[in-house]
Amino acid sequence: MSAVGPVTGATQRDAIIGAPGPCVATAAGPRAASDDGSGAAATAGSAAVGAAAWDRRRSGGPGAVPALAGVLDADDILATASGIAELQRPDGMIPWYTGGHCDPWNHIEAAMALDVAGFDAEARAAYQWLVERQLPEGGWFNYYQWSGGVEDPRIDTNVCAYVATGAWHRYLLRGDRTMLQAMWPVIDRAIRFVLRWQRPDGTVRWSVDPDGHPGRFALLTGSSSILHALRCAVACAEMLGYERPDWELAAGRLAHAVAHRPGAFEPKGEFAMDWYYPVISGALRHPAAVAHLDAGWETFVMEGLGVRCVSTGPWVTAAETAECAIALDTVGDRRRAAELLTWAQAHRLPDGSYLTGIVYPEQSTFPADQRSSYTAAAIVLAVDAVSESSAASGLFRGVGLPAAVDLDEAPQRAVRAAVADFAR
Repeated sequence: MSAVGPVTGATQRDAIIGAPGPCVATAAGPRAASDDGSGAAATAGSAAVGAAAWDRRRSGGPGAVPALAGVLDADDILATASGIAELQRPDGMIPWYTGGHCDPWNHIEAAMALDVAGFDAEARAAYQWLVERQLPEGGWFNYYQWSGGVEDPRIDTNVCAYVATGAWHRYLLRGDRTMLQAMWPVIDRAIRFVLRWQRPDGTVRWSVDPDGHPGRFALLTGSSSILHALRCAVACAEMLGYERPDWELAAGRLAHAVAHRPGAFEPKGEFAMDWYYPVISGALRHPAAVAHLDAGWETFVMEGLGVRCVSTGPWVTAAETAECAIALDTVGDRRRAAELLTWAQAHRLPDGSYLTGIVYPEQSTFPADQRSSYTAAAIVLAVDAVSESSAASGLFRGVGLPAAVDLDEAPQRAVRAAVADFAR
């Protein structure tokens, strides 16, 4: 496998990035690479965003900026999104932090955050980076270096599936059918690749080694995220007039595993993501979803501080706190969702960036002083979801998505037969 997959043609490129080519620009103007090749912006935070650009992004339509009363206003969100944009490399890649690596899942999350804050050119450049690096098999490598090289050549199935979530999010936000059509070959290849690794019990193996051997187990968080991505992929297909009944069947099998077979996944119950992601996926719904979140609240939530990344220690991470807020929003509990986002502001720095984690009671940062793009992105997307600010705010509530139909073994056999008949 090569590090860079084939570019799918000028027509697709123009539809995604916009002719004549990528304009990786901060709100203050196009970014020029510095002498050391870092591409770093000369200024940071709100100071980097000119007043005209801020007004443009507040002007309404798809560029309207999310805000949540009493938590973050539009200027706060713009400062946070600007920080993400300033991290973006000239080729469109969004690393975790300056000098850090990039994984495609968090890259897509950052692109979605840029989109809802009105950073259209930057979001387009981020999606174009994915197009140009998709492998012939349909996936992406696990991690890419700041310099653009490959850091980890394994392929994570959850990471690959998430492109469908990003594409559907952009369609909801902008109604851009042309870009959705241009992204379709990328989505189609990615989902077909991921479903090659679905097991008979409905779960999806978490990784594929460079030699082609699959990982030996499935992860609950990863499979939950894949389930939501499959629902997005089916929505994309339906919007464009394509039939993918096998994807719907795969989603139904996976939904049953997530909701009813926790023992089918590698034990990782100490991680908060394994607690709330089954709710975000749509596999758990009322009243089971509410009961599930309530059952884990005391284990994972430090009152007044946020969500522990791992239940075994007092390490609160802003990204997990924001994602848990999204899970609460999906069940209509906006009071607690807003409360979590309020607590997460202890991680916010004056320039709008967010510390990845804080350890209590020492209040020491871990990783030390790290400010991450994915943390900032999670905050932006959570604020959008809870405030219903943008046309894409209902993404994780399942707005516009097919339901996560739970298929246990008996219905699966009947549906498989129907899919086989359709294929013939």
